[in-house]
Amino acid sequence: MEMNMSFSHDMDDEYEKFIRRMNPPRVVIDNESCKNATVIRVDSANRHGILLEVVQILTDINLIITKAYISSDGNWFMDVFNVTDQDGNKILDEGILDYIRKSLGPESCFMPSIRSVGVKQSMDHTAIELTGSDRSGLLSEVSAVLRHLKCNVVNAEVWTHNTRAAAVMQVTDEETETAITDPERLSRIKSLLCNVLKGSNKSSLAKTVVSHSVTHTERRLHQMMFADRDYERTGGDVLDDRQRPNVDVVNWHDKDYSVVTIRCKDRPKLLFDTVCTLTDMDYVVFHANIDTLGPDSYQEYYIRHLDGSPVKSDAERQRVTQCLEAAIERRVSEGLKLELCTTDRVGLLSDVTRIFRENSLTVTRAEVTTKAGKAVNTFYVRDASGYPVDVKTIDSIRQVLGQTILKVKGNPDDSKPLSQESPTRFLFGGLFKSKSFVNFSLVRSYS
Repeated sequence: MEMNMSFSHDMDDEYEKFIRRMNPPRVVIDNESCKNATVIRVDSANRHGILLEVVQILTDINLIITKAYISSDGNWFMDVFNVTDQDGNKILDEGILDYIRKSLGPESCFMPSIRSVGVKQSMDHTAIELTGSDRSGLLSEVSAVLRHLKCNVVNAEVWTHNTRAAAVMQVTDEETETAITDPERLSRIKSLLCNVLKGSNKSSLAKTVVSHSVTHTERRLHQMMFADRDYERTGGDVLDDRQRPNVDVVNWHDKDYSVVTIRCKDRPKLLFDTVCTLTDMDYVVFHANIDTLGPDSYQEYYIRHLDGSPVKSDAERQRVTQCLEAAIERRVSEGLKLELCTTDRVGLLSDVTRIFRENSLTVTRAEVTTKAGKAVNTFYVRDASGYPVDVKTIDSIRQVLGQTILKVKGNPDDSKPLSQESPTRFLFGGLFKSKSFVNFSLVRSYS
């Protein structure tokens, strides 16, 4: 049986390579037709997950997707993206444009997989994945344990949402600056970190995974929090209705589609977050329209499950709604943004987060990067008691860490409520209009 399954998998791979040889991907980059954005068009043979791979490549190089049109009925996939850099300018750098062509065009055909673009293919670190209940000072405790175990954190990303926390950390041995491979030491690291995650509540669900595999950090964080069921609402949910994304799932029986409409405040990587979730929930996007109007984003997806069916029940509809809401909220940065830029050293993360903790600040999200001996760490912090962060507290921390290495980036913009009168703008409404289009009302559950 295993031999037959392996043979079938090899045949599928060979067939996919054959299709790609006969129909190599085409990429057209246009800087003329749109006044304020670079237009990227991708045509390719269709397969499940290709939309996520394309979006991932564009977001991994920090492009902002302002509009997108997606169509993948049948065996062919067509994407059109309007993109800018972080400052809202067209992409004119030839190095970046050439990277896009190579990553998405014919030259990508015989790469092992474009899904690992943006991930450093290296075995010089050990990856640690953590999930558990969020609490004030958790990152400080985790960092202190790693320092005690002589592990140096070289890169890390930490998300918190709906009382849950997830982290992907890349660590090296403090002395050798290489990956940690000793099984006994790895087992001890897992055990101690798991105890930290459980805290005083030993019945609390906590998970620690140590590996040497290469992974896309942000996709893994989505998958980890999804597996931890962070989409289930709790009394600790801090987002009010004014901030919560508006997600609507309706069925269009005449075409056997479910139509997902999302209205929310726009931000970087929003498209990646929603497409990642739909893909990992085994839904196929057949058509989509993405549009940014001012501070708000509108997304429409025409989807079916991998088995070819639209959303079948109210329970499934509710789950899709909740999971997309969670995917959008996970990256919403609540609190004050602090950026630390300094020469890297062992224990830096432990020291900084300890100082935050001693000043009653809790970290809601963190990005830790190390490159060429420099550490650039971004933290979003809140007062542990729920009050606004006191300016005197930040001044005190900056006195300890140094005025020049800790930058205060300011409070995030206040979310404005979306207009209740904005119509749902179905992309193919005029083409597919039918009396059999059944609109189901949004189902939300706040447990």
